[in-house]
Amino acid sequence: MAGLPLRANKHDREILRLAIPAFGALVAEPLFLLTDSAIVGHLGTAQLGGLGVAGQALATLVYLCVFLAYGTTAGVARQVGAGDLRAAVRQGIDGMWLALGLGLLLIAVCWPLAPWIVDLFGASPSVAPYARTYLTVSLIGIPGMLVVLAGTGVLRGLQDTRTPLLVSIGGFGANLVLNVVFVLWLGWGIAGSAWGTVLAQTGSAVVYVVVVLRAARRHGAPIRPDLAGLRGAVSAGVHLVLRTAALRIVLIVGTSIAARMGDPEIAAYQVGYQVWNLMVFALDAIAIAGQAITGRHLGAADVPATRSATRRMVQWGAACGVVFGIAVLAVRPWLPALFSPDDQVRNLLLGSLILVALLQPIAGVVFVLDGILIGAGDGPYLAVTSVIATLAFLPAALLAYWADAGLIGLWLAIGLWMVTRLITLGLRARGDAWLVTGAVRR
Repeated sequence: MAGLPLRANKHDREILRLAIPAFGALVAEPLFLLTDSAIVGHLGTAQLGGLGVAGQALATLVYLCVFLAYGTTAGVARQVGAGDLRAAVRQGIDGMWLALGLGLLLIAVCWPLAPWIVDLFGASPSVAPYARTYLTVSLIGIPGMLVVLAGTGVLRGLQDTRTPLLVSIGGFGANLVLNVVFVLWLGWGIAGSAWGTVLAQTGSAVVYVVVVLRAARRHGAPIRPDLAGLRGAVSAGVHLVLRTAALRIVLIVGTSIAARMGDPEIAAYQVGYQVWNLMVFALDAIAIAGQAITGRHLGAADVPATRSATRRMVQWGAACGVVFGIAVLAVRPWLPALFSPDDQVRNLLLGSLILVALLQPIAGVVFVLDGILIGAGDGPYLAVTSVIATLAFLPAALLAYWADAGLIGLWLAIGLWMVTRLITLGLRARGDAWLVTGAVRR
């Protein structure tokens, strides 16, 4: 699977058709927080740190439910490959009902626990009030965020990444305008930033509901919730939840350790992480193509096409990782000034961005392989290996904190985590156990 995509390949057109719009849609999400960071950062270091803590907490809640997108994409794509569009849309609608129910449940559970959640991240007394404010307001938008995940999964499974791109562009534009109005014009502070994101995400969810309802009418799929379908969606998502939980532990621990280092450290880590996240989502565009293409080929029982497309997507992931790493190094001298006037924060960020850039080629391959195996429905393996990678990260991160290695030590621990994932996913992709064919993986 080695090599870079220097020569044209028969899979390139399909990969790019799916990946380019997915790139735009995926990048929009970290741009939400980068925009918030740029605006909130000028309110002060404590406010920026509060956004970092609350943003990680909120992202953890949402991404524990990322199976709503990934599992739906894989399941819908298999049905598309098998030629049953009605069943494909029906499966996607079940995922959207599940998303709404989970979103309402998360509000009920997490609203009273918001202060405890913030304290769990180790926020300082100056940062904690801002983190609590942002998290409390943002919880209102969780149902919309989860419906967006499920709706995106439906359309990706139907081999449509263009519509999610258009919705993401609209959502990002709305978020930017609302943040400027609420924070800078009306002076609502960090709460205004949270309200802007809530309204933008909820509006995006409404658009997805309309689009999927139209698809249901077109293919004759029922729109009422189906208990058997909901149970199937939950069952298919269990291993992806475990996978995501293991990955989120890494990010939670990273934020918690940075917060305990000091306010400048958590502020710099927040921005460095958002830059990292921007690159991750960009690289994940090829992984999204991998989910859709792999699911469709396996649904059609075409193993040779699955193998061939996998090799090509890994090549694209490696090449894009190199390009993104160079891009981060190129903008590194000027980037810190966009997010903070604090010299200490800027200097810490300058050092962090070097490691962020160096990890991009590894990340390019890791996220593509992850997407391919998700598209194949290989959830149990992904859950186990994600736990293994997390267990490699935790002692390294704690050692970095105890040894006073600063943010550089913390980013090196993240590097070890990525290398572990590269090894475990690469070994799986070389074998045949994940190549299970049929409209439904059994």
